[in-house]
Amino acid sequence: MKRIVLMGVLWLTLFISSRTLAETMFRHSPEPGIPTGHMLYEQHCLRCHGVALDGKGPDADSLKIPPANFHLYLSRLKDDADLIKTIKEGRRFLGMHNWEDTFSDEQIHDLILYIRRSAPSVK
Repeated sequence: MKRIVLMGVLWLTLFISSRTLAETMFRHSPEPGIPTGHMLYEQHCLRCHGVALDGKGPDADSLKIPPANFHLYLSRLKDDADLIKTIKEGRRFLGMHNWEDTFSDEQIHDLILYIRRSAPSVK
């Protein structure tokens, strides 16, 4: 019985330690724009693009054209210049707002950095 309890405590300790390490690495990442990009994404993009950056946000069903799924190969093909243009100008007739008057260039860079790091590509 002691062995089972000890193993459970060990696994719990490892789980908590690995989660704490991951959170610390994210907060203190060498790319300081990621937390700002995350905050901007949650405030302005999540409703359409979703928590998982998969285009399945709570407002996605109300749009005629589904929002971009940042995990897909075609989304990953876009370079930063394409994403900057899309964020600044929006996508006419697709429901994507323009954000040029809302975000600074640095905020757009942080947002792109967050999207690139948080949405691994799927095959």
